[in-house]
Amino acid sequence: MSYNCLFSAVTDEDLVEDVIAHALAMAKAHDAHLDVLCLGVDRSQTGYYYAGASAVVLQETITRAHEESEAIEARVNKLLEGSGIRWASEGGVAQLADMGRHIAARARFSDMAILAQPYGEGRGAELEPVTESALFEGHVPALIVPAGAAPAPMPKRVMIGWNESAEALSAVRAAMPLLASADSVHVVVIDPPQHGPNRSDPGGQVSQFLARHGVQVEIDVLSKTMPRVSDVLMRHASDMDADMIVMGAYGHSRFREAVFGGATRYMLEQAGLPVFMAH
Repeated sequence: MSYNCLFSAVTDEDLVEDVIAHALAMAKAHDAHLDVLCLGVDRSQTGYYYAGASAVVLQETITRAHEESEAIEARVNKLLEGSGIRWASEGGVAQLADMGRHIAARARFSDMAILAQPYGEGRGAELEPVTESALFEGHVPALIVPAGAAPAPMPKRVMIGWNESAEALSAVRAAMPLLASADSVHVVVIDPPQHGPNRSDPGGQVSQFLARHGVQVEIDVLSKTMPRVSDVLMRHASDMDADMIVMGAYGHSRFREAVFGGATRYMLEQAGLPVFMAH
């Protein structure tokens, strides 16, 4: 498996440099084609017109969203022109409530999505549904990049958050090209169950699977010494000087929408390095 088709969606002009830096580095490292969706967001509430707003007000919000899309696309094009990779950009406007459909429809035809961290200072409300729709509706693995993090298209030290779940295994499979080229990969298991088929060898099966793919793998069994599992994972990632974290993306259905579970949300809030996720 290789990453031949990459996808990125940008909804904020201030985040263009961070996201495109990671996407461009990944495209160069894997000789991949990069598609970038530059979305202006119409943040007016659905049904606002029928509540009494005039058509002029609604037109202003749409015009503003078009201007945002054009500014984002111009900045993206400036960064990618002459980069030496194969790429394409597309502009558009979407209502906040309808963004997921547009993101998923394009993300599903890619091998990986490179997206901005959805939480933190200066992050818009649209970034969470962008990430959720790519992972849960587009069914594509996503590389979540925090502000200021150095691109790691071929990470040397990778940490896998392992809990025997289908989501974690999906993330491992999807990240295999990155894992196989790494110098060291640590499978991190926190408080393994005292009962069950893998109690005497936590992380053993996935480590064997990785080793058969040529991955240099180690198993780290940790205790939950902090309130949240994400806290333990982040501390261990810092201790081992990891370049990337690989983990499953967990969510649940609420009003027929994908919503991040607590563990996924906390990790995305705290991460200071790229996080590779799959559902």
